[in-house]
Amino acid sequence: MRVISGAGLALCGLLLLLQVPGTLGLAPQSRGNLCRTRPTDLVFVVDSSRSVRPVEFEKVKVFLSQVIESLDVGPNATRVGVVNYASSVKQEFPLWAHNSKADLLQAVRRIQPLSTGTMTGLAIQFAITKVFSDAEGSRVRSPDISKVVIVVTDGRPQDSVREVSAQAQASGIELFAIGVGRVDKATLQQIASEPQDEHVDYVESYNVIEKLSKKFQEAFCVVSDLCATGDHDCEQVCISSPGSYTCTCREGFTLNSDGKTCSACNGGGGSSAIDLVFLIDGSKSVRPENFELVKKFINQIVDTLDVSDKLAQVGLVQYSSSVRQEFPLGRFHTKKDIKAAVRNMSYMEKGTMTGAALKYLIDNSFTLSSGARPGAQKVGIVFTDGRSQDYINDAAKKAKDLGFKMFAVGVGNAVEDELREIASEPVAEHYFYTADFKTINQIRKKLQNKICVATEEDPCACESIVKFQAAVEGLLQALTRKLEAVSKRLAILENRII
Repeated sequence: MRVISGAGLALCGLLLLLQVPGTLGLAPQSRGNLCRTRPTDLVFVVDSSRSVRPVEFEKVKVFLSQVIESLDVGPNATRVGVVNYASSVKQEFPLWAHNSKADLLQAVRRIQPLSTGTMTGLAIQFAITKVFSDAEGSRVRSPDISKVVIVVTDGRPQDSVREVSAQAQASGIELFAIGVGRVDKATLQQIASEPQDEHVDYVESYNVIEKLSKKFQEAFCVVSDLCATGDHDCEQVCISSPGSYTCTCREGFTLNSDGKTCSACNGGGGSSAIDLVFLIDGSKSVRPENFELVKKFINQIVDTLDVSDKLAQVGLVQYSSSVRQEFPLGRFHTKKDIKAAVRNMSYMEKGTMTGAALKYLIDNSFTLSSGARPGAQKVGIVFTDGRSQDYINDAAKKAKDLGFKMFAVGVGNAVEDELREIASEPVAEHYFYTADFKTINQIRKKLQNKICVATEEDPCACESIVKFQAAVEGLLQALTRKLEAVSKRLAILENRII
């Protein structure tokens, strides 16, 4: 197999690092609809107290609907009930009420907020004693049927949750706790089953709660190896993932656009140079510890590049309330020098002027005077964690009209409409979102040769990324572990302050 070199490998490795599940293109192709869910009695316990605004409650209903969409619903499959609570508790519908997915989704749409206090303990107690009863459609406890409660709340409860949650867990009920905004995080830990890192989730606002639906879709999926069971349609090689699979090809072949069949490689081809500029959000919401993680992530990408005057050049721009060029294209000619400059970048810690940063990219970063080369592929990667405080549409459109290949990477409270506006076509292959960095480790063996082909005349050259991927994933896992350690330290400090 021919070894890919130069900018082709650089961009392929870069794009591999940026992949997030759910945004893959045609190659390799995922068959996510083949998941089968274990029979479960599932009860959502949803906070609709005064602090949850009507528009935010609608976001919660979207989250519930997305989880339900992934389930096998039926009397002998998964049954779903919903408990709505504030100062009082209301059973919206019991486990026996709806035996089809369509009926369930319609029932969820009809739920209205109660808009008073926050009696979380009372709601959990109601779920144990009332909802999980024979009369309400709960089945006899057995190893074949799971009992699950998902609690969604955004505040500090006005009653105790510790004892009632322990009682629920002792009776065999698995509890997940989702906290939003200014929720009391100690309460989430008291509610959730062990291990806590798998049963406690936190999002900064209701605008991103629906991003957690993928976690629960995968949690309820029990078909783990469709390749082993033969339940796939790959022509050559099947790679299994939980409840799904991807197709790939043997050495000497490349995957066709149908994501299933393979064609023999023709050989030949070559690579083109790339000018790559990072636009990094340095706003206050990022926080210093996460900004350090972003810097490390950039340097891990730099490690995959073939840096030279003829192949890959790297520039770096940071923005907040203003825009600051950290270094232009071509200033540094070795990976060592680029990485040192990235490490030395100081955190601006102000606003989020993404539009101004995009305009700077157009007017300055990709100009000849700033080191850009005629004929080199211009690649811009925008990292952001929140809504822009200025207008981005005109600058985003102009960047793409000028032929720049634009990638948008959003974390946390990033606005997906803005990410799509920034991203090049096809948008699904150029924008990526994750609620936090934990989801990056789900990349696994999912490769996207189609994007690699954008800078390679020979698509078969991208096959070498399969070997390259293992090293990349090791770096991502290390990054994830560091983020988790930082989050745990922050949680400890917050609890001490409380």
